[in-house]
Amino acid sequence: MVRTDFWLNPVVSEEMTPEDRYFFLYLLTNPHTTQVGIYKITKKQMAFDMGYSIESVEALMNRFIQLHQVIRYNPDTRELAIKNWGKYNLHKGGKPVMDCILSELKNVEDSSLIAYVAECVDKEDILAVYESFCTNDEGELEDFEGVDESCHDTLTSRYTIRGQKEEEKEKENKKQQQHSLNSSVDIDLERESLKKEDVKEVVEFWDQNGFGFSNIHAKQQLLYWLYNSSFLQPKDMILKAMEIACSSNIRRLNYVVGILRNWENDSVLTLEEIDTYDENKKQGTEHRKLVEPDKPSKGSSKEFQLDLTAGEDW
Repeated sequence: MVRTDFWLNPVVSEEMTPEDRYFFLYLLTNPHTTQVGIYKITKKQMAFDMGYSIESVEALMNRFIQLHQVIRYNPDTRELAIKNWGKYNLHKGGKPVMDCILSELKNVEDSSLIAYVAECVDKEDILAVYESFCTNDEGELEDFEGVDESCHDTLTSRYTIRGQKEEEKEKENKKQQQHSLNSSVDIDLERESLKKEDVKEVVEFWDQNGFGFSNIHAKQQLLYWLYNSSFLQPKDMILKAMEIACSSNIRRLNYVVGILRNWENDSVLTLEEIDTYDENKKQGTEHRKLVEPDKPSKGSSKEFQLDLTAGEDW
């Protein structure tokens, strides 16, 4: 279910492109969604359902994970988790709802995704169930089976008290999380370094090819496409667009941005796809020329009309 206040979310209304919103609505409403906000789905299935290429889906996934930070995806288990699922969908308890949540959480293979969704679950008894799957043994999870409605209000107190064994597990989990965090930081630093190199290449091409050395504002607008586009190779696509602008002798920002926007709107996300895109446009133009009749040129003679009365005096 999608609430009407979905459109009031500033992330949706201000930061997402129309393509982002379409993809987000798909993630919230596709047939694979579950009550707990974690479900199995492949990128191939997403591409098939939405009519996109797998490369386009991967680009959108990267934007939602790294830029918008509203989902997580485990490529090994092929499980996807939606961060704010609990905030908008888990407001009501009761035995049928709790039984459904318990059943679906047991099927989740990556427990870190459960902890990720649990961060935005506000209802305490449901939150307690999520937390128990993050810390308790399988034997302890079986205690949830057959729980009656009168016990739901006591779930928090029953499963937030930790013994010595659970404390040791928690410490071990923290060590693992710290290790994962350190690895993530290293990856982020590497990506940041690559981004700086990309910025340098784009700015150098701009300055050296007559787009306007002192036009700082235009450079900033162009660099926006490095961080906020669907392209799989944003730097290469920007450089390609500037090369086209140079060959056309139109060295203006709006011309370059227009090229990029046309590619993005037509889901042309890599350099390899540009050649196919241009070839299709060329074939379409030639087809229109063949179908449309030739218009008579100016000054051409009119059609001959026979007048039987011409030259006769009566």
